[in-house]
Amino acid sequence: MAVQGNPAPQHPSPAGAVEGLQPFLHDACTTVYAPSLVLSRAGGDLAGGADGFFHGDRRALSRLEVRFETDPDRGARGHGDGEAGDGGQEPRSVPVPLAPVGHTLRAADETAYRAVLRGVGELTADPAVTLHRVRRLTPGRLRETLRITNSGALHVSLTMVVAAGTDLARMDDVKAGRHLRPRPAAPVHAGRPEPHDPGGRGDSGTPGGSGAPDGADTAADAADAAATGLRWGDQDGLRVLLRPAGGGPDRDDRADRAAAPVERDASAGSDAPVEPDASAGPGAPALPVVPAGTPAIRPGTGELRYRVELAPGTAWEAVIECTVHDPRPDPFPAPVPGSVQWQRPRLASADRRLDRLVARSVGDLERLLLTDPDHPGDTFLAAGAPWFLTLFGRDSLWAARMLLPLGTELAAGTLRTLARRQGTRIDPHTEEQPGKILHEVRRESLRLADARALPSVYYGTVDATPLWIVLLHDAWRWGMPAEQVAALLPHAEAGLEWLARHGDADGDGLLEYVDSTGAGLANQGWKDSGDSIRWRDGRLAAPPIALSEVQAYAYEAAVAGAALLRAFDRPGADRWEEWAATVRRRFREGFWVSDALGRYPAVALDADKRPVDSATSAFGHLLGTGLLDHEESALLAARLAGPDLDSGFGLRTLSRRNAGFNPLGYHVGSVWPHDTAIAVHGLVRAGFPEQAVPLARGVVAASAGFEARLPELYAGHGDGYDEAPAPYPAACRPQAWSAAASVLLLQAALGLAADVPGGRLRVDPAAAGAFGPLTVSGLRVAGAPLSVRLDADGRAEVSAPPGLVVEGADRLDP
Repeated sequence: MAVQGNPAPQHPSPAGAVEGLQPFLHDACTTVYAPSLVLSRAGGDLAGGADGFFHGDRRALSRLEVRFETDPDRGARGHGDGEAGDGGQEPRSVPVPLAPVGHTLRAADETAYRAVLRGVGELTADPAVTLHRVRRLTPGRLRETLRITNSGALHVSLTMVVAAGTDLARMDDVKAGRHLRPRPAAPVHAGRPEPHDPGGRGDSGTPGGSGAPDGADTAADAADAAATGLRWGDQDGLRVLLRPAGGGPDRDDRADRAAAPVERDASAGSDAPVEPDASAGPGAPALPVVPAGTPAIRPGTGELRYRVELAPGTAWEAVIECTVHDPRPDPFPAPVPGSVQWQRPRLASADRRLDRLVARSVGDLERLLLTDPDHPGDTFLAAGAPWFLTLFGRDSLWAARMLLPLGTELAAGTLRTLARRQGTRIDPHTEEQPGKILHEVRRESLRLADARALPSVYYGTVDATPLWIVLLHDAWRWGMPAEQVAALLPHAEAGLEWLARHGDADGDGLLEYVDSTGAGLANQGWKDSGDSIRWRDGRLAAPPIALSEVQAYAYEAAVAGAALLRAFDRPGADRWEEWAATVRRRFREGFWVSDALGRYPAVALDADKRPVDSATSAFGHLLGTGLLDHEESALLAARLAGPDLDSGFGLRTLSRRNAGFNPLGYHVGSVWPHDTAIAVHGLVRAGFPEQAVPLARGVVAASAGFEARLPELYAGHGDGYDEAPAPYPAACRPQAWSAAASVLLLQAALGLAADVPGGRLRVDPAAAGAFGPLTVSGLRVAGAPLSVRLDADGRAEVSAPPGLVVEGADRLDP
């Protein structure tokens, strides 16, 4: 036999998968091209839990597994075995153990997997036959190339089985751990119209097309034998098709779909065309590659079955493709290919981990881009995969702000997309209010785990509105065209009015929130889990809640709004500067508390205006906003550098000195990379680069444990316990603001601050010591290229547009 050893074990299932609980993601491999994504095992299979091929918050495939068997019809050649069978009796097929040995994130939308077919064609302990599986994703389309290579000295005969299935689950069902019944598959026939098939039944009217009434089994079997693929559907017209495709990423697959559905051999020496096998890597001998024959389709089991004849020194390749057809348009489509509005920065630093982090992050961000369907030139970043692959006000705004050194186009698209959906009326159900910027948009209402549901357009956020105003101001400073800024000023004015009238509903000079519906989010800042705002002794704070960082956002928004109004000769600047002064005074009066380490601002005020005295990473969001004076900023810089908050891999969201600290708590002890990057940038802005450096270094060190793809968050145990941070099991990855944090860290390290209206660019690389010397190009300011070179002595040289005065660095000739 060509196969040694024991039968193959079952495919590994996702870690900790328990019905009724949110599935873990830390052991998943993610391929993304928004609004589509794939979650799989490390070997490439979709095998349970949250695994699946998703498009537009629906799971198109919940199962896609590749396995191998020996062929009972022909026997397997190898190890000198004779023909299969004994006395004419056909042997049972033998499963082949398949051992994944690694995967490579080639790009956000492309992942490659390698596995060994154990005991196949082997004469020694060395593996001889391997599978190279390459997954490529475009919106609504999953394409997989399966290449088997025989590097041994024996001819092998195998059957490759691709087993697929789906439950067509909604994303909120998947997130809640709800297990739905699989939908039956129906056959696809070349040249035959596909009926609307709400039950996923075959042409005969029975599940999967595998049977029919009145003794029509023979006709149904014949129909299955003529099938060219599989399909599933629902009552809303959603259709999922799985079929063989032509080889190569761009080859037309029409010939495959029209081919006769008869299982056949694809063996070396046939008349089939061959092409070089490059899967072994550069410099390896090119092997002939035989394209697969047409597989047998088995709708009843959801299988495509390929015969494989593989001579020594040859490879065999099959390509399959799954497409999603939804009669409803995507709420937010992907941009037109090739229309990314930034240039990838090119970074060479003394810390190659930072280089890899920036490169991976920007690549991931390109595949998180979505567009406003009515204005496809306006792009924004989806919040993250898999749970938040849509428009989120806060997340999209922060990510765009962090990416301003790559250009202002993303900021402009984000601002306009949200401005078109800015609140215009009071709606208690959605929490819409005039001037308010929304929280999130989905195609359907979002069912939460506790039976609550958020409306499809939901405004339950207290911070998106001030962040929108700040982004408009910062984009203007980085060179957003004046006419584009001017067109958005009415929306900025509406947002400012919201701050004073609705954000500060009780008129005390501070912004508060409360879930007025009883069915929305209890906490409406970025730490929006139900237990995130708590006292030092662990008790939960009672709403309405006035968050400390939201007062900083409000102050910065009012000052920024005043600057915009004054620059564009619009009234109201004095009013908003006075309002900002009131916020600053009220913050100083109401938030400061003390513990054994000294004075600090409480995380919030509760319903009785008492300071909720836990110490949190919110300190970092206050720095550099203007809310604090220098002495107050120095106190917070020292606190952020302390071991209770600094984990060595970034800032803990809650001090480990506080009751309720949990290193795996979503907002009560974990580390969020974007949160730390904001603190790093704030420390630099406030004049404390020395305290910023260890925090930046910690996030970069953490990235090495996540393949340079920073997750939404990770555990806060710290570098005193772990050499790399433990993952937070349910974290999204990639996540927009985690990826964008890499660019903000680079901006902070270089001390970049633009004032294009004032004709200045400031460079102050005091925080770059951990990463210099370095060279970075591909940045932009005022719509023109910007590059920076930092030598080993910390001296900076800058190439910038001629209309800007460069401060703090020597200017390079263009």
